[in-house]
Amino acid sequence: MSELVIPRFIFYIIQFLRDGYSEPDSSSDKDIQKTLQALEPQISFLEDLTKMGGAMRTVLTQVLTNQQYYKDLSCGSAENTCTESHEKYLTALKGSGLAFPEEKPSSAIQEQGTSAMPVQETAGATAASAQSESSDEEDQDDRSSVGKRKRVKLSTSAKDPSIMDVLKHKCFLEELLFWTVKYEFPQKMVTFLLNMLPDQEYKIAFTKTFVQHYAFIMKTLKKSHESDTMSNRIVHISVQLFSNEELARQVTEECQLLDIMVTVLLYMMESCLIKSELQDEENSLHVVVNCGEPLLKNNTYWPLVSDFINILSHQSVAKKFLEDHGLLVTWMNFVSFFQGMNLNKRELNEHVEFESQTYYAAFAAELEACAQPMWGLLSHCKVRETQEYTRNVVRYCLEALQDWFDAINFVDEPALNQVTFHLPLHRYYAMFLSKAVKYQEIDLDSILPDQEMLMKLMVHPLLIQASLSEIHSNMWVRNGLQIKGQAMTYVQSHFCNSMIDPDIYLLQVCASKLDPDYFISSVFERFKVVDLLTMASLHQNTVLDSDHERSMLEGALTFLVILLSLRLHLGMTDDEILRAEMISQLCMNDRTHSSLLDLIPESPNPKSGILLGSCSFESMLSSVADFKAPVFEPGGSMQQGMYTPKGEVWDQEFDPVMVILRTVYRRDVQSAMDRYTAFLKQIGRCPGNPWPPYKKRTPLHPSYKGLMRLLHCKTLHIVLFTLLYKILMDHQNMSEHVLCMVLYLIELGLENYPEDEPCDEDTAGPDRCHDSWFPGSSLLCNMRHVINYVRVRVPDTAPEVRREPPASTSSDSHSSAHNSGTAQVFSLVAERRKKFQEIINRSNSEANQVVRPKTSALKWTAPGSTPQLTTVILEVKESMLSLLIKLHQKLSGKSDSYCPPWLSDPDCLTQADLSKYAHGDGVTAVERILLKAAMKSCLNKLSIDEICRKAAPPVPPKKSSPAEKKTLDKEERRQKARERQQKLLAEFASRQKSFMETAMDIESPESDVAMEIASSEQQVSEPTYDCVICGQSGPSTEDRPIGLVVLLQATSVLGHRRKISEPKKLPTSEEEEQIYLDGTCAAVHDVRLTILQRHFKDSSCLQSVSIGWEGGVYVQTCGHTLHIDCHKSYMESLRNDQVLQGFSVDKGEFTCPLCRQFANSVLPCFPGNNVERGLWQNHTHGNKSTRELILEVEELQEQLGTFPSETNLSKEMEAVMKDIKSATQKKFTDYSKTLGSPDNDFLFMYSVARTNLELELVHRGDNLCSGGASAAGKRSCLSMCLKSKNEQR
Repeated sequence: MSELVIPRFIFYIIQFLRDGYSEPDSSSDKDIQKTLQALEPQISFLEDLTKMGGAMRTVLTQVLTNQQYYKDLSCGSAENTCTESHEKYLTALKGSGLAFPEEKPSSAIQEQGTSAMPVQETAGATAASAQSESSDEEDQDDRSSVGKRKRVKLSTSAKDPSIMDVLKHKCFLEELLFWTVKYEFPQKMVTFLLNMLPDQEYKIAFTKTFVQHYAFIMKTLKKSHESDTMSNRIVHISVQLFSNEELARQVTEECQLLDIMVTVLLYMMESCLIKSELQDEENSLHVVVNCGEPLLKNNTYWPLVSDFINILSHQSVAKKFLEDHGLLVTWMNFVSFFQGMNLNKRELNEHVEFESQTYYAAFAAELEACAQPMWGLLSHCKVRETQEYTRNVVRYCLEALQDWFDAINFVDEPALNQVTFHLPLHRYYAMFLSKAVKYQEIDLDSILPDQEMLMKLMVHPLLIQASLSEIHSNMWVRNGLQIKGQAMTYVQSHFCNSMIDPDIYLLQVCASKLDPDYFISSVFERFKVVDLLTMASLHQNTVLDSDHERSMLEGALTFLVILLSLRLHLGMTDDEILRAEMISQLCMNDRTHSSLLDLIPESPNPKSGILLGSCSFESMLSSVADFKAPVFEPGGSMQQGMYTPKGEVWDQEFDPVMVILRTVYRRDVQSAMDRYTAFLKQIGRCPGNPWPPYKKRTPLHPSYKGLMRLLHCKTLHIVLFTLLYKILMDHQNMSEHVLCMVLYLIELGLENYPEDEPCDEDTAGPDRCHDSWFPGSSLLCNMRHVINYVRVRVPDTAPEVRREPPASTSSDSHSSAHNSGTAQVFSLVAERRKKFQEIINRSNSEANQVVRPKTSALKWTAPGSTPQLTTVILEVKESMLSLLIKLHQKLSGKSDSYCPPWLSDPDCLTQADLSKYAHGDGVTAVERILLKAAMKSCLNKLSIDEICRKAAPPVPPKKSSPAEKKTLDKEERRQKARERQQKLLAEFASRQKSFMETAMDIESPESDVAMEIASSEQQVSEPTYDCVICGQSGPSTEDRPIGLVVLLQATSVLGHRRKISEPKKLPTSEEEEQIYLDGTCAAVHDVRLTILQRHFKDSSCLQSVSIGWEGGVYVQTCGHTLHIDCHKSYMESLRNDQVLQGFSVDKGEFTCPLCRQFANSVLPCFPGNNVERGLWQNHTHGNKSTRELILEVEELQEQLGTFPSETNLSKEMEAVMKDIKSATQKKFTDYSKTLGSPDNDFLFMYSVARTNLELELVHRGDNLCSGGASAAGKRSCLSMCLKSKNEQR
């Protein structure tokens, strides 16, 4: 009975589906939905049959898979077959194949020439012919803009006609699945097909049918309007079929599943390819995916990628993939479609009109389509037996990279103002290298390319690191916020394992194998700070604005520190990596368990087997953090429990380098340092502002020992020496962060000194001495080497230009000048290119090989070609050790501050206790470096002793307490700064005079000299201020004023004072409050003003009284100063900050950038040579009577008016007046009878000064000449208020 009824019933459903289907262009979707609704009872009946047990499912399986049933009913007599429905079926078959345009005609011709084919196969061949004609035109239109490219060649097995061409159905199950796909997977049909899966024979047949239709499924998905719904239903089916390893292996062998999947992926992506504009926009042959296409924006590809990752999780399937060279070539071609996608071009003139959000699709595509399959393959390459698999991947990855370099016409210089964050081929190569060395014990050199290829490999990852600094320096601000979003996503925890970490590792590999001088030169060239690395006080940067030099220099040095310190792929175990990641996140902020779990980078593929360590997450967390239990807040809500680092973690394991690497927001680095500082102050280890601690690194894997050569190359030593000199001489764009990174690199070099090199011999072979800066590449030797004279190129306006050349009477001095003057740091570019050319010429076997021209638009100005530069000889006579000792004096603020510890404790060199130097400020860091240098070299110790003896006469070592050593009076430091500035100004005056005499050929009269000296003295007398944001010191000027960080608060404390001394009780009702107000200071002055206004002129009254007793403004400060423009930039950054602040930035509220105390305004500091200040200083008041002083005040009041012109200072004074007025209520600021009277404003400002004077008297016990101010964190602004009041008159 079942053999008669069920086949016809199923065929009835198929015929109904045939009749009800119409192409989208000829019918609406409503007709298709009506067909499905009409079939619901029949499909429900089949679904009920599947629930009747295994016997019924077996019958259904036999009917669905029996080819004879299908042939008899589908291709039998005319009474069983409807001609119209069959024609619709054949029409629907058109376009079900996946042949490429140039391959389709041949396939069709071959099939048409075959005899004795069944009816449906003949129809399939006809459809293939029609498909080839229609698709050729369509594909031509779609790919007209792609340009030339190398066509991907598929493996032979993938060209089976049943896969590549039109589908051919042989049973009900195949056509039923075909119509299920055509109708976009209706839920009822999907449920029926899945309910049959318990039958093993059906499961195998259905899986093979699903694979047969796989290309057609993805083709339909690509065109669907409901791709999300369809994707979910496809994955719902495929995950149950491909999760079984045995079944996945079977269909892989019998149905070429891997070939089909890779082929379909290529087909899907080919429809959205565009010509790449990276490097050589006109002649590039490379194509990339267009991230603006719906295919990528809507993640339409994810069901296929999900299936591919699923089957690669099976070892037997992944093994077949890794063994198939054709598949690997095809896969690398697919990955190359994402290489260089979403290219960013820096906007230099105008802001972009529309900020594209395609980077979301780009990052998602690389992570899902490239990185996750990579992690799946890596999970099967973790034992020595799989070495061949890794070698295969590395081989074809290198071939794809070489093809990519050729396609974009890349030689050695990247194009200007371009960056892409997407280099999946580089990252494939890097991660397989890492696992090959770590798990498979493969010799690194055996899988590395030649030197020329390594030089090319490092360029684009290095360019990304430089671009990150450019983006954070606001050099890409015209590209909008989306470029910052890309930079943040690149380092974000979900992406860093697959993006920045492989990039850093690849750069570490390149650095370990390439010439270190070449690598260091390349770094500073990519960061565009080569011109800054000169010992001259002024320079010309041909590619970078001066505003960005400091941040780019900081970025370059920070990158070098990260490169040389990071050990994630260079020797750390999985448990050590997990611990380091956990500590870095906890040091930024306390974390909840869930947020910490989310922030720890993990393998993107959960089935990959790449775990963060054998130690469980919970046990590791308990070893590094303490749990703070949830607490109830005053409002009734409960605060979540948080994990905070243990004390020993802060003391021994806090790693600022790891924190910098893992921070998405720059403020998190400062947050970690603030927490570190708070811990040290809590335990009493460092009373000042500590520097980031130096953390000893995990030993390097032997394969990467060459990385430490960077620390022992002369190019880096030249850079370090130059920066130490510039910091000591207070050159522009030098910051504390630069000094910190320089000292960190020196200490890394001392800690990683080559054991096989002698440390106390000044030997240098001819091959190691390409210039005359240093005798060799040994850091220990070069630290004590004295540089006497350096030849530098400076602008004509530099102070060094008019300096007379130093006398060199001795041969030693002349020799030093000759040797040291031949090398310049700014020749790094020429040095780098020379080494690159040497390697290219070495790798070319042909003697007549033509050198390839440079294709880059990046043009660096060679030394000597700029006419505006002048060559001068700069007298230096310093070594690194002497510079470090002088920096110690500068940082401590004391002359002869450094006393070698071995003078008082000779055993410190052999049994040094470095733990006391573990935490501290810059002084401590310098002391630690000098001690390590002396411990490793006796000659360095003698050199340090000699430098100290020359700096000060020999005296017995004075033992001082740590408190005395660290404490320095503020006035003493300021006096030192004044003396330094006075010396520089006097020197500048003498140079100016010399220039006037020689260039202008005139004699300078004595009066002019006197005038210059007088003016310089007047300048020296100006007070100097330190900006806590930019770190620069200088006087406040009208063009660029400096302000005092202040807190403005309304106060009525003075108004509550009473003449009687007996205490009053606090009022408890409105009546008592009115009684309480009688007799107060505020009430008395209010009555006094009312009486005066009744009998005298309003203007006269307002100049005779003081208000502010009630609703006055109290001005307090933390004592820190900053430039007004720096403050505005700081406020703008707070407004753009996404984190919820505890204050209102829109109301002008902020926290001091240095001490984090609350503030709401900035009070401008007036220039020291201000006219009014001079008028007051020129009057002596000691012997004058009160009447004479009053007359002088009246005279000055008549002379003083408004500002002669509008300056930045006057604008800021107007702004601070508004801030002061808004700090209190309007009723306390307006006492005039005439609305808007200027006398009212003057009265208010006078009263603010009076209020602060009175409050200061209260703090000091009614005596300004004795006693101290309040011990609170805020301090009085009395003097500044008096100046401001005086200036506003």
